[in-house]
Amino acid sequence: MQDPVTLDNCADEPIHIPGSIQPHGALLAFDTDSMLLGWSDNAAQLLGLQLTLNTPLSAMRLSAEVAAAAAECVDSIEDGEAPAIALEVSIGALRFDCIVHAHQSRLIIEFERRDTPSDTVAAFALKAHAAIDRLKRQKSIDALLQLATEQVRAITGFDRVMAYRFHQDDSGDVTAESRREDLEAYLGRRYPASDIPAQARRLYIINTLRLIADVNYTPSPLSGRAGDAPLDLSHSVLRSVSPVHIEYLQNMGVGASMSVSIVVAGRLWGLLACHHMSSLQVPYSVRMAADVMAQVIASLVQSMEARENARLVEQSAEVRTRVMETLLHHDEPARALLTHAPALCQSLQAEALVISQYGKLMVHGDIDAELAARMVASLPADGPELVERSAVGDWPAALQPALAPWAGLLALRFDSVTSGWLLALRREQIHTIRWAGRPEKVVRIGPLGARLTPRGSFDEWREMVRQRAVPWSDAERLAASQLLGEMHRASVAKHVETDRARAQLLAMLGHDLRGPLHSINMAATVLQHGGAASTMSSRIQASSTRMERLISQVLDMSRINGGLGLGLSRSAADLVPLLHDLLDEVRTAHADLRLAVSLPASLTAQIDSDRMMQVVSNLLSNARHHGTHGEPIQVLLAESGSTVLLEVRNVAPPIPAELLPTLYSPLKHASVGNVRNRGGLGLGLHIAQEIVQQHGGEIAYRYEAPQVIFAVTLPRD
Repeated sequence: MQDPVTLDNCADEPIHIPGSIQPHGALLAFDTDSMLLGWSDNAAQLLGLQLTLNTPLSAMRLSAEVAAAAAECVDSIEDGEAPAIALEVSIGALRFDCIVHAHQSRLIIEFERRDTPSDTVAAFALKAHAAIDRLKRQKSIDALLQLATEQVRAITGFDRVMAYRFHQDDSGDVTAESRREDLEAYLGRRYPASDIPAQARRLYIINTLRLIADVNYTPSPLSGRAGDAPLDLSHSVLRSVSPVHIEYLQNMGVGASMSVSIVVAGRLWGLLACHHMSSLQVPYSVRMAADVMAQVIASLVQSMEARENARLVEQSAEVRTRVMETLLHHDEPARALLTHAPALCQSLQAEALVISQYGKLMVHGDIDAELAARMVASLPADGPELVERSAVGDWPAALQPALAPWAGLLALRFDSVTSGWLLALRREQIHTIRWAGRPEKVVRIGPLGARLTPRGSFDEWREMVRQRAVPWSDAERLAASQLLGEMHRASVAKHVETDRARAQLLAMLGHDLRGPLHSINMAATVLQHGGAASTMSSRIQASSTRMERLISQVLDMSRINGGLGLGLSRSAADLVPLLHDLLDEVRTAHADLRLAVSLPASLTAQIDSDRMMQVVSNLLSNARHHGTHGEPIQVLLAESGSTVLLEVRNVAPPIPAELLPTLYSPLKHASVGNVRNRGGLGLGLHIAQEIVQQHGGEIAYRYEAPQVIFAVTLPRD
């Protein structure tokens, strides 16, 4: 079975060893001993030479300038290579640009005919110098490319000059154009990657300028020593080009063509493509001026991109710093990340964020929580810590129908222990590509067999592109990787802190449970020997209540950290009688405690009654243990539209600023071991915050001298 004809077949075409040159010049090739090993068939007539294999260069009737340039080139050969030396020579009535270079240990001398007078060429060079100065003053890449097309057209005389800018998939957009007014505009059109096969792309990088003076030329074959390897013309100015490319240009109605590569950091970033509707021979020195302009453009592009990348890096560093500070002082990394969601979106150029940890899910942006959960579930349990998707087709097939309008994903696994993921999302970008003709090539049978032929039509052909997001750039991937590294460090620090707190918790729990258990045991012993039943019963009840509270707090914290939630059961309830009952219990338990209460006659809300009274109980306990002894604790309840406001106030010094970031963290040093709270584990505010947040509300601290105030706001519905 015959192999299918694909772009790989084009890539196999040996365009660097075509075996011929363009006929507007002649070529001589020598070995490193300066012995003639090959020539173009038109060389004898064009140069007026008798050519015989192995003739020494010194024995040939070449000018002294050419011989000197050849000797200089040979002397400068390193690893078989030497850069080009150019000079102007006259042979009889003909004027030539002579270019001498060495490649693969072969000395190549090319004579390119030139009809343009030297003074005219010098004037073009001056124009090029002025153009370069103008290029350097441009502030944007678009302005730079537009000016470049205008200036290159002015100094070369081409009918059309286009600036291509290549995409990651090697297709290219015409982003700037200068043209003869009667020609159709190609500005804004895209050319597929297949227009420049891989081996042609390689030549565009190593030899940045190529001229086809007459598209309808008849190649001049090369002759040479039998048995020698084909002459590599990668750096030749006269190299004959692929018949496929000639057909491509003929289909466009082009008579002459020149391309100047814009190479940035070793990659083909862009191209200046020049077209003329008839043949056009541009002098070598003018072409070199255009090549220098392209090098200046490449340098300016690199500087502009570097400045933009530096700005993005600086911006990302600022965001990372703020994120790290929050993560290290916040007991819930996911919620901490959510506070920085707008800045993270800007840094990563994302339109939504999804944060998942401990089974909890939080979203920022216009994305459905159920879809966000399915996105998280689609991520690999093991494997890379940074997952990238740029199109709907990159997602699991089962999820694809539900994705709209989302298509792009950059997911960071910041904590594998707790299944911590940060997902940056991008919407599908529906846009129209204006192709210069249909991008597909057609398989035809030619003299050399089946091959892909270039497009025959260059009329604009529009393609609607769907289900793709803007691809993630290198700068954005770098920002994501650096953010991931910082988040890893924060996670490790939090795990160390958690392990220490867990050990501390176990030690404290063992100690705190030993006391009430000892009291119960002693009371039971007294009862066994006929002691006062009522007194012992009260002691047993108090000790049991204390044990129950300690164990309940530990269980609540375990449910929170395990991502199970607290299992709220909300229903309509009047907060006022609930608070009266709770406050009566507190007065009974603490006869010396002063309470100042301000409650409305009734206030109904959708709450879990038991859990909300747990919040109030924790806040009262916090006020009793940390407030000034003898000063009243104030409890206020009020409504404001659709919101319920509950405040617990006590007289006390303000909480130190350094403790505020960890105020709601469990096992705080300020609470654990506090002499005024010996029975506490530092879990009260942590659990209270979780209950309030699961109600859709907020809990906040503020200080209004001389009072510490904890305010709870809840939605009524």
